[in-house]
Amino acid sequence: MPNPTLLLPDAIVTMDDDLRVLTDAAVLVTGDTITAVGAREELEAQHPDAERVDLTDRILMPGLVNAHHHSGMLRGTAEHLPVWEWLRLHIDPMHRVLRPDEAEAAAWLCYAEGLLSGTTTVVDMWRYMDGAARAASALGNRLVTVNYVGEHPDFDYFDTLDDNERLLREWTGADNGRIMPWVGLEHLFYADDAGQKRAMDMARHFDTGIYTHCSESEIELADFDARYGMRPMFALDKIGFFDTPRAMIAHAVWLDQSEVELVAQRGVGISHNPISNMKLASGMAPVAEMLAAGVNVGLGTDGEKENNNLDMFEEMKVASLLGKLRKMDAAAMDSWQVLQMATRGGAAAIGQGTALGAVATGFKADLIAVRTDTPRMTPYLPEGSHANLHHNLVHAVRGSDVDMTMVDGQIVVRGGALVNADLSELIDRVRALVPGLFARRAAWLETQDEVAGLFHSSSEGHS
Repeated sequence: MPNPTLLLPDAIVTMDDDLRVLTDAAVLVTGDTITAVGAREELEAQHPDAERVDLTDRILMPGLVNAHHHSGMLRGTAEHLPVWEWLRLHIDPMHRVLRPDEAEAAAWLCYAEGLLSGTTTVVDMWRYMDGAARAASALGNRLVTVNYVGEHPDFDYFDTLDDNERLLREWTGADNGRIMPWVGLEHLFYADDAGQKRAMDMARHFDTGIYTHCSESEIELADFDARYGMRPMFALDKIGFFDTPRAMIAHAVWLDQSEVELVAQRGVGISHNPISNMKLASGMAPVAEMLAAGVNVGLGTDGEKENNNLDMFEEMKVASLLGKLRKMDAAAMDSWQVLQMATRGGAAAIGQGTALGAVATGFKADLIAVRTDTPRMTPYLPEGSHANLHHNLVHAVRGSDVDMTMVDGQIVVRGGALVNADLSELIDRVRALVPGLFARRAAWLETQDEVAGLFHSSSEGHS
């Protein structure tokens, strides 16, 4: 049995079923698992040989689950456009010309950014996912791989279901289960009928999840009505998308109450991505209604190009504020609800609700330490009628306040620095690759008269 580690913070925000905040407490980690949470003095006495990790001026809490993410290297270069025009001018052309080495370099840098800001689990929809899996394997984060699949003659510039199936065969269960391949469809309409059926059959065959974007923009409602004569969630249910071991939807902005009740009944996971939805003017998702119905709702940053960072603490703040604005109720989307979405909710949405998202005995040791010796954590009031740790974590803390990140019992960020990679090298690699990617994309756009005209007009208007 491995030698245990004793984590000794100032306080623990457990996110357990009772939402306890513990002081004078410690966490014992043995191997990849939390084996005790209790009084500090008792655990120190019971485990004199444990390695001690001093977390003075630190809060210990569960690692964050980024439930919707796209790796990439377009940050700040695809701005001020609605979602479909943004896809047509910037994103889809990038996918057409993307190379495997570029995709892998982007994954390394994005996962590093996540780990440094407290994200321990990433659900990443991206291309050439072998490279993404290698990056997660080396850096130490937990990864749900979702191939960016297009299985339709008009969308032949994404990964294929053959690519997705190979990843399922080669990577499922790798690195002590940290790598969790799913089946992905960029959008239901990016696959023809045969492709849709094969994707769902694959999820059932490999006993894994299936993931897609849906109901992100209002225009989709008319498309689904024209094709199926019903709203999107009912169409997905009709074709069998929800008759899989696990189904998850990114965005779900335009669900009505009947759809909310359907996804709750069918156990569908949802990723709420408030910053992306605001930036692309997609709308405000009915999150309060979904939570009230019992839907497993997680939080996601979406990609670096539609956010423009991967800081889940910022995502929590915006989720709370947008929820209040949508309901015109200052009490809506309170701090505990938002913390739950970023931890337990995201874990449950990916089918890991009994293993991830809480500081509790038997859960995986995916933990982060947040500094308290900052203006953003002042005053520091862990107990009493003015207890404010949960409020400060949602409304004040930044990802840069994360000092230590542990995944599967291994410290992967110590003192605010990566343990398993050099951040400057990851940045230099992406910077070196970007000019070639942009040049190839521009060359392809020049061959597409209609799109090229729109691209030049957009570039001149937003230079």
